[in-house]
Amino acid sequence: MKRSGFTMIELIFVIVILGILAAVAIPKLAATRDDAKISKGATEVSTFIQDLGSQYTAQGEWNTTAMDKMTNVKTSLAANATYTYGTVAYIVVDNVNCFDFNASSDGNITLTPNTTGATNTVCAGVQQAAATNNIAITGGKTHIFGGKKITY
Repeated sequence: MKRSGFTMIELIFVIVILGILAAVAIPKLAATRDDAKISKGATEVSTFIQDLGSQYTAQGEWNTTAMDKMTNVKTSLAANATYTYGTVAYIVVDNVNCFDFNASSDGNITLTPNTTGATNTVCAGVQQAAATNNIAITGGKTHIFGGKKITY
């Protein structure tokens, strides 16, 4: 009588091969997740600058009573908080205060990487991307917006 099936050795080899593949694939997937968060964070920083620049160009001034409503990027500003010029607020990336921003009444925004945020892997990656794209550099990068209120 002939029996068909796999021997114990064959099954062990298959399990070992699957284990090796899993050991290689799992760290790659974790790195991909961090890369996606870094990409999202870098896009949010760029969007933040564009949103505030558009608002200032359209209105000729900052809406200091609702700066949190000028952008959907997560910041440390509370809802309907009054922003005082010269006060440092934060752009939050991966639940960490990753960038300091400071707006002035003349339409300038200074964006500086937050040193305490650099300990977070995702935040450090976003800061590196922002520095590469000259959006936020050590010592601060000032973005200048001008114009007057648009009227029709």
